[in-house]
Amino acid sequence: MAPVHRVAVIQWHIKNLDPEYNHSQAIKHITSAAADGATLAVLPEYHLCGWAPESPEFYTQAFQNQPYLDAYCRLAEKLQINIVPGTIIEAEPKNPAATNETEKDHALYNTAYFISSSGTILGKYRKKNIWHPERPHLTSSSTDPHEVLDTPVGKIGMLICWDLAFPEAFRELIAKGAEIIIIPTYWGKHDANEEALRLNPNTEQLFIESTLTSRCFENTCAIVFANAAGPADFFLGMSRVVVPFIGPVGDKKSMEAEEEGAMVVDLDLSVLTLAEENYKVRQDMASEGWHYSYRHDAVDKRPAEKA
Repeated sequence: MAPVHRVAVIQWHIKNLDPEYNHSQAIKHITSAAADGATLAVLPEYHLCGWAPESPEFYTQAFQNQPYLDAYCRLAEKLQINIVPGTIIEAEPKNPAATNETEKDHALYNTAYFISSSGTILGKYRKKNIWHPERPHLTSSSTDPHEVLDTPVGKIGMLICWDLAFPEAFRELIAKGAEIIIIPTYWGKHDANEEALRLNPNTEQLFIESTLTSRCFENTCAIVFANAAGPADFFLGMSRVVVPFIGPVGDKKSMEAEEEGAMVVDLDLSVLTLAEENYKVRQDMASEGWHYSYRHDAVDKRPAEKA
C-alpha cells in the first residue's frame, strides 16, 4: 500500500535583506507544521534574503548563509521533519583555481536543499532556468543533470520557480524515477508585462493553476509548490500540493496571497500509482526505442548516415 505523507507548504511576507526575521518566521512555521503532524515542510524561494539584487547587501549576504542552513539541519533532527528551506543564495568563485579573489569574483547561485528528518543534507539543486530579470544577477546550473533524491518521503526531484515552465525538466526527473517534485518559488502577480496583463489581469494565476495541474497529469507525479505571501496587489500566494485526477489536495486547496503560515495536507502516493495505471507515461518512457530523450547524459544511438 502506498504511503500517505503529511506535507506542509509554508508562506509568509518575506522581508528583503532581513535574514534574521525571515529565519525566525521559518522556524515558527516549521515548528507549527511539525506539531500538526507534517513529515515534510517546504519554504518559498528567496526565503532568507527576499529579492533585492540591486542592493550590495544582497551580494554580501550570499557569503553569510551557512549558519542558517546548519540551524535547519538541527531543527529537522529535533522535530523529526524533512525540510526544504526554500532557496538560499550562495556565492562560489567563478574560477576555483584562482587566488586572492574578491567578493566580486564570485557567482551567485539560487540553491534548494533537501534536509532529512535526521538532520542530514541529502542533496541540493541549483536553479537552471533563470527568469530573465534575474539573469544579470544569478548564474544558471546550465547542463548539470537533474538528480533524484531517495528520501524518507519517497523519490524527490527539486525545481525552482521558472523551471516550472520547462516540461523537459520534469521529464528528466521522471525518467530517473521521481515521484514528488518540490518547487520553491517567488512568483508575483505582475511578472508578465503590461500588454499581457491587459489581456488578462490574472494571467499569472492562470499560468500557475493550469501548468501545475498539467505537469502532474503528464508526468504521473505530485507537486509541492511553495510561494511567497504579501499584499494581494503584487503577490499571489497559491502555495499548494497538487496530484493527478484531483488537482490541489486538502479542504482549503490553496493559500491566499496575504496568508501567512503553514498549510498541512495529506499526500496519498497511491494516486500516482493509479495515474500510471491509467496513462502509462513512465512505462512508455522506459520502453526500448522510446523516441524522446530527457537526459543530459543521453547518447544518440541512431546509426550514422552514410557518406
